[in-house]
Amino acid sequence: MTDDKDVLRDVWFGRIPTCFTLYQDEITEREAEPYYLLLPRISYLTLVTDKVKKHFQKVMRQEEVNEIWFEYEGTPLKWHYPIGLLFDLHASNTALPWSITVHFKNFPEKDLLHCHSKDVIEAHFMACIKEADALKHKSQVINEMQKKDHKQLWMGLQNDKFEQFWAINRKLMEYPPEDSGFRYIPFRIYQATTERPFIQKLFRPIASGGELHTLGDLLKDVCPSAITSEDGEQKTQVMIHGIEPMLETPIQWLSEHMSYPDNFLHISIIPRPTD
Repeated sequence: MTDDKDVLRDVWFGRIPTCFTLYQDEITEREAEPYYLLLPRISYLTLVTDKVKKHFQKVMRQEEVNEIWFEYEGTPLKWHYPIGLLFDLHASNTALPWSITVHFKNFPEKDLLHCHSKDVIEAHFMACIKEADALKHKSQVINEMQKKDHKQLWMGLQNDKFEQFWAINRKLMEYPPEDSGFRYIPFRIYQATTERPFIQKLFRPIASGGELHTLGDLLKDVCPSAITSEDGEQKTQVMIHGIEPMLETPIQWLSEHMSYPDNFLHISIIPRPTD
């Protein structure tokens, strides 16, 4: 891969200032103060909220404490989506800190998966990495790794260790010199205005004539409404890691440098602010 290490570092260390407040109907022994945290964009809510949980459990009656879950303005937040994706999708044009509500009861079974331990997150994370490598390298790279390499990827993410993670992950971002990129690009496109979970299909980084496909080419093929509108006015924003990449950016470069640790490009299509 082309070595733009500064980009990888900037993506890794992206943070979102967040204010957690307890839902008003939760029963507490005394008033619950809000809790502030800088959330890593690349991580998962249930990996980084132990302090939040402890903070609010201190003021609660133990019999009232069930499984913790989070919502933003009435939308339950999916723990298996990376934090940066949740923010881009639901809150990217709001003032900071991001205001998240904490719940300990009435778990929304229809909207959220249960997550009883970090093993559940690890299994989800590794399944995504394996799926991404099946798309990129027919699973050859991940299958040649040892169990300890898989563990190092997970521990690097869990403990927020950039070097530890990338020592292994760079192998997943390489391709044979005779190829110009991956077999297919692992991506998922999320639209804030639809109930559909996400769009995912096979897309090659190189056109049949040898030219590099761009982000614009991907959107034109998979989600044309994101870049064109009937009256010619651009009504949406295309966000990855909180920024709007230029549509001319080669999709191969984005895949190598702007993927989340699960090796997928998570692309949010959100309404452009009107003011």
